[in-house]
Amino acid sequence: MNVKVRQYPQLRQLCWNRPGDAVVDGATALALYERNWRFVEQDALIPRKQKLLDRLVAEYGNGHLLVA
Repeated sequence: MNVKVRQYPQLRQLCWNRPGDAVVDGATALALYERNWRFVEQDALIPRKQKLLDRLVAEYGNGHLLVA
């Protein structure tokens, strides 16, 4: 699974050091969310983004989002 960073505003912020048209694989996207969860505005998660997170967790996180 490849994720186009520009389609997800909060992921784009987490990828500040990558080109605007960056594409990351699913495992990398999940790792970015987990490592930087403190910067994710959880109240601003739109349904499409929540669906992406759910899919990433199911496919790459063994059903668990590892955040504190």
